[in-house]
Order: sequence, then structure tokens, then C-alpha cells
Amino acid sequence: MQNNILSHSLLTDFDIELFKSGKHFKLYEKMGAHLIEVDGVKGCYFAVWAPAAERVSVIGNFNEWTEEGHDLHVRWDGSGIWEGFLPGIERGEIYKYRIYSKHNGQILTKADPFARYTEKPPRTASVIWDEEFNWSDQQWMKKRKKHNSLEAPFNVYEVHLGSWKKNLDPYRPLTYGEMAIEMVDYVKEMGFSHVELMPVMEHPYEPSWGYQGTSYFAPTSRFGEPGDLKYLIDSFHNAGIGVILDWVPAHFPADAWALANFDGTCVYEHPDRRKGFHPDWKSLIFNFERNEVRSFLISSALFWLDRFHIDGLRVDAVASMIYLDYSRNEGEWEANEYGGNENLAAISFLQEFNSAVYHHFPDTQTIAEESTSYANVTKPVHDGGLGFGMKWMMGWMNDTLDYFSMDPIYRKFHHGKLSFSLVYAFSENFMLPLSHDEVVHLKCSLVNKMPGDQWQQFANLRLLYSYMYGHPGAKLLFMGGEIGQYSEWNHEREINWHLLSHEPNAGVQALVKDLNTLYKKEKAFTELSFHHSGFEWVAHDDADNSIIAFLRKGKKEKDTILVVLNFTPNAHPKYELGVPESKSWKLIFNSDDDKYWGSGYKVKKTIKTRKKEKHGRKGSIELAIVPMGSVMYKMS
Repeated sequence: MQNNILSHSLLTDFDIELFKSGKHFKLYEKMGAHLIEVDGVKGCYFAVWAPAAERVSVIGNFNEWTEEGHDLHVRWDGSGIWEGFLPGIERGEIYKYRIYSKHNGQILTKADPFARYTEKPPRTASVIWDEEFNWSDQQWMKKRKKHNSLEAPFNVYEVHLGSWKKNLDPYRPLTYGEMAIEMVDYVKEMGFSHVELMPVMEHPYEPSWGYQGTSYFAPTSRFGEPGDLKYLIDSFHNAGIGVILDWVPAHFPADAWALANFDGTCVYEHPDRRKGFHPDWKSLIFNFERNEVRSFLISSALFWLDRFHIDGLRVDAVASMIYLDYSRNEGEWEANEYGGNENLAAISFLQEFNSAVYHHFPDTQTIAEESTSYANVTKPVHDGGLGFGMKWMMGWMNDTLDYFSMDPIYRKFHHGKLSFSLVYAFSENFMLPLSHDEVVHLKCSLVNKMPGDQWQQFANLRLLYSYMYGHPGAKLLFMGGEIGQYSEWNHEREINWHLLSHEPNAGVQALVKDLNTLYKKEKAFTELSFHHSGFEWVAHDDADNSIIAFLRKGKKEKDTILVVLNFTPNAHPKYELGVPESKSWKLIFNSDDDKYWGSGYKVKKTIKTRKKEKHGRKGSIELAIVPMGSVMYKMS
């Protein structure tokens, strides 16, 4: 039968050389399906990597899903790429690859690893897609470097798109277009600088929340077309809000129609199960030792930054990548060539990923979810680090939530949990996360982690947020936390927005909004957030009263802010603190204010500094310490 696919290539010899050496970081421009015109004839060019295949065909509605007459041509250069041009194919056609393997004669039907769009799950075919989007975020892109600077406000609202809010008639998630109206307005009103979207790459299993992704270049079709997601991002940018995307290079699911066993062999996954299978998630691990896989993954990262104007990538499960013995017992892993437990290939991949991102998009940020004490995660690659811009401060999160879960009467015995994070706070560029992981799997919502009656629970929650915003580092809060949601997060339900008719919940929301405003306004919270010179203890050893106080400082002394936190319900009408010499201190925040559903304990709006030594300083002040709350004063 005559082959309907013509011999044609978008790939140059240089492309192939880069691909084989693991240095091609824009494969999305050449691989996959591309609508083009050849000699005046419109159609689609296909290119797929299947090195162990002896035949590859394109199948779809256009040929009634039979491969006869639609065979791709294998390249002569040994790259393992099959390619060709099929005339007459248009945008919107669905397709897959039929792969005949040299290995055991397997015949496999696979989705395109480079697909730009997919059918809506549970369907799994790829969709031929090509579009020009008319971006209107030029002003944002021009100033993005300033917004993403380590000296700029970085307070992130983490969102799961499918459960933020539902369209109640019918009960379904909002579309990308609906989110561009409701979510953008809300995030702007609340004062967050960035939004972080949990993985939007297509994923068949909804309860994986996107972390078991099968498409590394296609946004999920659950909420609309790729252009609709671009419109959402464009809308965020025009509202002055950056967009961070969760990106998952650590592992992928073993669905038979996707990347696993792609051509009958381990193309994308590591062939050694000790390196290629994740025991926790029952998923497959990428082969970071294979150059072509490195090119595939880094191309995915750059694709979202390039074509979707993403402002940063939060890399999931970094610890699982860099340790060979992660979640493995003795005998289930093999040491590296130096006898250590580090996955040297994964480490070099992460370094190369960060180098590529910051070379091509220097005004973006990469953020590591790294849960161990692995050193130099945010140190530049040229200095031996992994090269990330920021790292989640998991130690702070664990210590803090553990501390807050205790009855206040016992907190004095665990006072060190509050001060320990400052021992290492400036060893990395840390982001303080109160993420989705802390409010699922029977861990309770944030407010229900708190002890005491309703008033104490909400006072504790307001105090937690005050402590987080006062502490050095960037901030991240998962949706629902800002309204004091009682129930754990459930990906099938929307946030309990009805709770805002209740005073305690509305008070928490008002507090988060005011903290965001204060954080973005006051340079003391941002200018030196990642440098030790931006923090100074005033009192860290008053364990008996469970009180701490510290200074946050900007580049100018006049921007200095005093943060005082009381972790018990006992008020202190007259409490002395040593402070820098200044005429007076002006109250700028009080978590116990009536408007937040606090007790309204009376505090002074302005406090004059006295010439009385305290805490090793020549000057001091006497102030009221609110119950289970925080006050912040600015030098004036």
C-alpha cells in the first residue's frame, strides 16, 4: 500500500547533535505534531523518538485508526527519531502513534510525548493543535525582573484549579476563562504577589492533583483549550500578579498508553528498578543518565516559560531525585561510584535545568521542594550549588505546626522550636510554605490543628500567619487557609466560601489581606529577607511566657519594624523590650484587633523610647502584649 506520509524533516543535523548530547532545550519547536506547509500543501509534520522501534505509524480518525499507509520514516543518523509529513491534516484532529517494537515483537499504541493538547480525560488521545495567542502582558514582562527579584515581595497563593471554586449550575470546576475573572480579581484583592498553580499538565488520574502527569507539554483540557490557559495567565499578569507553575520531573505514572515502556523498552524511565521505580508513588523515575531524556525534560521546563509566559517553576519532590536511597531499605539501592547515596546524574540534571532556565529566562525563579538538609540548594551552579532561586523551608513548617498544635501551657518546654529556624534561616533562600500537603490525609485543616476553644483556635491561626509574615523568607499559603476553613482540602469540593458569613472566618481573611498589604508595603520585610542583616533578635529566651520579639530591617534604618509575638492567651499590660535608640515606635499591626475577631485588648498606638537599658541596648520601651497574638511597631 502506498505510504501517505511524505519524507520531510524540521530537524537539522545540529538539532540531532544537541538532542543526542542532552543540550537541546527547545525540542518543542521540532518534535511532536506541527501544522506546516510543504510545497504549497498544508498538513502536519510528526516527529517522535522511538529508538527500539522497527516501524512507527500515525493513527487517528483520519485513517479510522488503522496504520496502513501512514508510516513515519526513520532518520538515517541513528537518533531513533521517526518523522514525516501528512498532507491535509488540520487542527483538532486526534491521533496516536502505533509502535512496532524490535523488542519481543510488541505492538504499542502511544500518545504523543510532545502533544500540545489532549482529549479530555478519561480519553487519552493527543490533539493536533497550533495557535497564535495575542498576549497583552507586555508591561508585566518588561518589569518582571523587578517583580521576581529576591528583594521584592513574594507572597504566594497556592491553588488547585479544579477545586478553588465550582460553577454551581451545573456543579463543575470553573473554566480557565471563568477563573480569569473570578480568581484573578480575588487574588488581587487579597494582595498576593504571585499565584502558584498545582500541576496543570495533563494527567488522567484526578486524585493525583496533577502530580502523576502524562503530558509534559499539554495543559489539562478539563478547564478549556491551551489558549484559554494563556488567557488566564495573561489576566494575572495584567493584574500585576506573577504565575508559578508546579513542575514534576521526578517521576511519571506507568499508564500503558503514555511514556512508560514507550517503544517496548525503557525509553524515558531508568531500566534499573532501583533507580527507575518509586516505591511510595508506584510510579516510574526518569533516566537522568540518558541525554535525550534530559533534553526532553529541560525542553518541557522552557516550554512553559516560553510559550505560556510562566514566571517561575516550583520543582516537586527534589529530595526523591537526589538520593538513591530515598524511601528504600537496605539492599534496595546501590551506592554511587564514590560510595555515597547521592544520585549524581539527577544532581547534574537539576544543575543543568537551573542553568538553562536562568540563561534563557533570567527574570524568572525556580523553587525547590526539597525536604532534607541537602546543602547549597540555592547556591549558584558555578559555585557548586543546585542553582535554585528559592527552597521550601520544610524544617520551619514542621517545627512551627508541631509547636502550634500544643496546648499553650506546654509551649514553654518547646520554646526552641520557635528560635531554631533562625539558626539556619539564611543558609538558603527560603520560602515558608503552608501548602496543600499540610491539610490533607487526616492532617486536619490549619485551624483544626490548633488547641483550645473556637476563640483560641482562631487566635492561634492569626498568630501563625503573623509569625510567618514576620519571619524572614518568602511566603506561601494554600487556598482555604486564608478563610480559616474547618475541613481538610478535598479536590472534589470547592473552598467553603460560605464560611465568610461567620465573623471568625471573615476576620482571618481580613487579617491575611492586611498582612499581605503590610508585607508588600514595608521594605523591612522584603529588601533583606534572605540576608542575616535583615533580622535581629530582641528577645528569644522568654520561654516561661512563650514570647519572642525581633527586628526586621530594610536597607535604611528608618524602615525598621519590631515584631512581638505572644504564644499564650495570657496578656501582659506592661512588658519591657530593649530597642534601638529612636524617638518613638508606631503601631502598624495588631492580630488581636476587633476587626479580626480578636479580643480588642488595649494597646498603645505610639510608644516613646526610654533611656533605660534592656536586652543589652541603651534604649527600651514598655508595651502591652496582647493575648495569643502579635503586635508590630515601626520606628518613627
